[in-house]
Amino acid sequence: MTIRLSDMRPVPRRGLSRDEAAMYVGVSPGKFDQMLADGRMPTPKRIDGRKVWDIRSLDIAFDRLPTEDSHGQGWEDA
Repeated sequence: MTIRLSDMRPVPRRGLSRDEAAMYVGVSPGKFDQMLADGRMPTPKRIDGRKVWDIRSLDIAFDRLPTEDSHGQGWEDA
């Protein structure tokens, strides 16, 4: 019996491209670059010449972002 890749379940990935990392945290790639530059997002790992963001590091960075308290602006004020 031959198993084709299309028959397999998708494998969760730990490493994400820049665009995928931005999407994962809910921002545009440009905003992701700003957050990377100011230290709010982690630097990537290198796999040969490719930059890859560790999903675990993204989770930690996202958890460290400030949260809006109940006295902050509402959605309509953002």
